[in-house]
Amino acid sequence: MSGPNYELLCVESAPFAENAYVLRRAGGSEALVVDPSFDTDPIFEFLDREGLNLSAILNTHGHADHIAGNASIKEIFPNAPLIIGRNDAPLLTDPEANLSAPFGMPLTSPPADRLVDHGERIELAGFSFEVREIPGHSPGSVVFVCLDGESNFVLGGDVLFAGSVGRTDLAYGDGPLLFAGIRSKLFDLPDSTVVYPGHGPETTIGRERRTNPFVGENPGTYRLD
Repeated sequence: MSGPNYELLCVESAPFAENAYVLRRAGGSEALVVDPSFDTDPIFEFLDREGLNLSAILNTHGHADHIAGNASIKEIFPNAPLIIGRNDAPLLTDPEANLSAPFGMPLTSPPADRLVDHGERIELAGFSFEVREIPGHSPGSVVFVCLDGESNFVLGGDVLFAGSVGRTDLAYGDGPLLFAGIRSKLFDLPDSTVVYPGHGPETTIGRERRTNPFVGENPGTYRLD
C-alpha cells in the first residue's frame, strides 16, 4: 500500500486477523510501527531490509491483538517511544482490561512512554498527525489523522471498518458513543481520506459516510443509536 508520498506495509496477524502497519515517507529513513500484534517477524524484516530507523510505536488502543508485539519491538528498539491515548494506557499492563486474559492468553505490554490527548498534534518520521479520541470500542481509542493535502489518511484502529464498525459488546463497549464519535470526528474529513483499519481492507471516509450500514447516511436496520 502507498500514497503519493508515503509507503505502508500491512502485516496481518493470526488469530484475530489484526492489521499492523509500518509507515514511512517515500524515500525516508525513519519509520513508524502501528499496532504491532503477534507476528512481528515481517516488521523486523522490513525495517532491516530497508535500513529504517524506528521513530515510534503507535497504539490506537490497548486491546491485546493491537499491543501483543509492543514488548518484542521495544526490546529491539528501546529508544522508540510507545505512544497511546491517555484513557487506554491502563490497558497495556492489565491482562483483564486488554482482553488477553479472558481469551486465555494473558499478556502485558511495556507501559507507555508518551500519552496523547484528543486534539493534540504530533510530528513523527516526517508525518504530522492530529489525534482524535473516539471511545466506544475501548475506553479511549484514538485515531491518527494525517492531512497534508497530497495524502490524507487515517490510522484508524478498531473504530471504523469497510462496511462495519468496531465491536461494542466487549468490556467498556458503548455503541451510541462510538457511532457519535465516528460521525463527528471522522465524517468531517474529506471524502477521499483513506482509512487504514485494524481489521479488513482499507476504505475511504466518503464511501463509509455514504454506505456504512451502521453509521452511514442510510444505516437502516443496523442503526443502534
